[in-house]
Amino acid sequence: MASGNYLFTSESVSMGHPDKLADQISDSILDALLAQDPASRVACETMVTTGLAVIAGEITSKADVDIEKIVRDTIRKVGYTSDEIGIGADTCKVMVQLDQQSPDIAMGVDADGAGDQGLMFGFACDDTEELMPLPIALSHKILARLNKARFEGEVNWLRPDSKSQVTVEYDGFTPVRIDTVVVSTQHNEDVTNEEIQSFIQNTIVEPLLPAELNKGDVTYHINPTGKFVIGGPHGDCGLTGRKIIVDTYGGWGRHGGGAFSGKDSTKVDRSAAYMARHVAKNIVASKLAKRCEVQLAYAIGVADPVSVHVDTQGTGSIDDAQICEIVKEIFPLSTQGIIEYLKLQRPVFSKTAEGGHFGRNDPDFTWECTAVAAKIAEKASATAS
Repeated sequence: MASGNYLFTSESVSMGHPDKLADQISDSILDALLAQDPASRVACETMVTTGLAVIAGEITSKADVDIEKIVRDTIRKVGYTSDEIGIGADTCKVMVQLDQQSPDIAMGVDADGAGDQGLMFGFACDDTEELMPLPIALSHKILARLNKARFEGEVNWLRPDSKSQVTVEYDGFTPVRIDTVVVSTQHNEDVTNEEIQSFIQNTIVEPLLPAELNKGDVTYHINPTGKFVIGGPHGDCGLTGRKIIVDTYGGWGRHGGGAFSGKDSTKVDRSAAYMARHVAKNIVASKLAKRCEVQLAYAIGVADPVSVHVDTQGTGSIDDAQICEIVKEIFPLSTQGIIEYLKLQRPVFSKTAEGGHFGRNDPDFTWECTAVAAKIAEKASATAS
């Protein structure tokens, strides 16, 4: 168990960040395919750069969708509507190079096996109401509020690309103080640094910081380079799957390495990571532990996990091995079992591609439901007696 005081930092990036734009395009294509054919097999990768979007990967589906239209609609929704800011939804070039899923892979998936080998982690803790680590939760909230300000026209100088970063001081596993907030946001030429800094700090960030953790000594770095006009795909090439720590827990807990976006749920990179979060969150919600990390591991073509591991980091009220046995008894952990249990053949994934995949209060995010917590507590009570 952690002890003493220390600082921990997490970051988030906005929907207009080039990597997140790529994620949203890949997941929008996935959703369109699932809407027509829930059994679609999708591994869709996107690259975006100045004036260009490239779509590649492997798709096997009965659906008939207009890939180019989906790409342009997604770019427009994010706010890239003009060549002036590096990529315009109506003027950029769209290149599509898609093949079908390899029959060697399909052979294993057709038998309800995992679409690949791999290890996935889920994490939950009692830092916040949504059972997420506080640094990443605050980083996401800052950018959600910034997006709202942009879309609702609170100011006229915001552009789509932005990043946030929050450093929290902990005593053991307890957050005690907000130490530092970093926000960099793309803007037009007609605004001063003073205007940006005042708006971001006073209107966006300060109202979001928990009052009991804001000791009046927060360090702010707002657009610290002094200029952020060139951004998005024009400033940096974007690729699907390059923000996996932003997607998950901001560095708390481990990560198996597999990205989520653009993948249907036969890919355990996605489905098992969602289930691992679901299991960990319900364990914490059951009050069996204050923190919990769950690992699931799979072999390609094999339905059930090759291993299940639970680590409550010294905060569990019963042994981790006992909790692990309860998990295996309660939760369906085969690939198809996860897909059916979490209803992962619905077109809900484009929403996951900005703002994080976890800690979201959305009924479509079935992996965030804590309805199983009571059953876990009941099983644990029976085990203890």
